[in-house]
Amino acid sequence: MHLQINSEHRLDQALWRSSAHFDARPAGAVAELIVVHCVSLPEGEYGTGAPQRLFTGQLDCDEHSSFADLEGVHVAPHVMIDRRGQIEQFVAFDQRAWHAGVSNWRGRPSCNDFSIGIELEGAVADTYTDAQYRALILLVITLLKAYPQIGADAVVGHCDIAPGRKADPGPNFDWSKVVLELHKHLSLFV
Repeated sequence: MHLQINSEHRLDQALWRSSAHFDARPAGAVAELIVVHCVSLPEGEYGTGAPQRLFTGQLDCDEHSSFADLEGVHVAPHVMIDRRGQIEQFVAFDQRAWHAGVSNWRGRPSCNDFSIGIELEGAVADTYTDAQYRALILLVITLLKAYPQIGADAVVGHCDIAPGRKADPGPNFDWSKVVLELHKHLSLFV
């Protein structure tokens, strides 16, 4: 699969699901960070469509008892990668998606201002699929090419920008697999 970002800062190959949970980046702010998250609703259940409904403001919080604390929550990543490696996009990359919450990276607060959020369909205690790793690596390589101000060392987990508050993508996420593939591919166009 080959990914391409178009002039609207959207992936041509992704299913587009428009979210209202974004706004403009602050003046002068550009994407300099990629944040990897995980989501499943209910926790540990996959293919429910509930994360997509949450991100697009269509989740009925009475649908499941665990959704009660999501009432009034306005959150969306730029993209989500499901268990099969399918990519859905909710917010254009040049906009500020509401994915990171209270956060800090290298002394800079408010990571939403300068980051791109990627949700993996998963749970902190679970493992991820090979299809998800392939799609994530391809997406990150595409983003690094399109937004050269993002360094290869600027791909982090939600846990890295909100320690103590967030644990995703979790201890079973294989960072070495991602880093090795990124370095292998990045050396081809340096």
